[in-house]
Amino acid sequence: MNAAICLHLPDLFTALSLNRYMLSYDNITLESFQTSWLPEHIQAAMLRLDKIHPEVSGNKWFKLKYNIEAARTNNRNGILTYGGAYSNHIAATALACKEAALPCAGIIRGEEHKGQLNHTLQTAADNGMKLVFISREDYRHHKAGNTLYPGYHVVPEGGHNALGARGCEEILSIFPTTNYTHILCAAGTGTTLAGLINSAAPHQQVIGIPVLKGAQYLEKEITDLLHPGNNNRWRLLYEHHGGGYAKKSPALIDFINTVYQETGIPTDFIYTGKLVMAFRDLVQQGCFPANSNVLLVHTGGLQGNLSLPPGVLSF
Repeated sequence: MNAAICLHLPDLFTALSLNRYMLSYDNITLESFQTSWLPEHIQAAMLRLDKIHPEVSGNKWFKLKYNIEAARTNNRNGILTYGGAYSNHIAATALACKEAALPCAGIIRGEEHKGQLNHTLQTAADNGMKLVFISREDYRHHKAGNTLYPGYHVVPEGGHNALGARGCEEILSIFPTTNYTHILCAAGTGTTLAGLINSAAPHQQVIGIPVLKGAQYLEKEITDLLHPGNNNRWRLLYEHHGGGYAKKSPALIDFINTVYQETGIPTDFIYTGKLVMAFRDLVQQGCFPANSNVLLVHTGGLQGNLSLPPGVLSF
C-alpha cells in the first residue's frame, strides 16, 4: 500500500487526526473472503474503505478531498452541500471541514422536526455544520443555499461533481488491483463509480449496483464524469435495489447478518449489503466465468445502521 497517497493535500493536512482517530489509507484493508454460496472457481475480495475513518468513512473522503482543496485554493468562505436527514455525506463533510478549519453549511431535505435531531444531523451540528432545512419541493430545485451562503464552494449532494470523481480515481491505486477481472460497487449518485471506471484497467469490467429504484438516469450522470475517450467496460444493473433507497426486508437483514458471520465483514442495509446480495445473485445466475477474480468496493455507510433498532444486526 502507498500510504503517501493519503497526504495528497500538502497545503491542507500533513496528517488527519479526526476525533483522535487517524484518517489514513493505512487503515484500509483488502480482504479475500469465502462464503457458503461462492464456488471455488470464483475468487472474491472486499476493499474495506469503511476502515479509513469511522465518520469520514468509505468513499466520502475521496469525494471531499479535492473539493476541500478547491475551497481553500480559491479562498472560498466555506463549503455548502446538500443531503437528506440520514446522509452519510452530510456527517462526513461536517467533520472534514472542521478539521480543515473551513466553515460549512448543509441544506437538509425536508422540514425540521421539533425535538432532538437524529444521530446523523446531531453529529454534523456538533462538528460545526450549520443546518438549513428546506421543503422537498425547494430542495428539488435547489432554490436555497447560494443566496444564504455567498462565496461558499458548493459540493452537490453526495459529492457528485468532477472533483469528487477525481478523488475516487485514486481508490484502485491504494492496493495493486489489476489482477481483478471485475469491480463491483454500489451506486447512489454514481460519483464513485465514475472514478472507478476512469481508473480501471482496460481488461476489467466495472459493474454498478444502483440502490435507488428507477435509477436509469445514472447512466448519463456517470457518463458526464468520465474522461473524454474513455472506452473502459462498465454497466449498471438496476434490479438489485431491494424496493428502493433505504428499503429493507427481513431477507436483506438476514443476509447481512449471515455475511458477517461467514466473513467478519460488516455491511449496511442501504449500500454495501445490497451490493453483496447482488453479487451473490449474479454468482448464482452464472454471470461470472470460471476463474473470475472479483473486487467488491466497500463504500462505508455503516452509520446508516444506527437507524435500526438494537439487536436487529448481529454486529
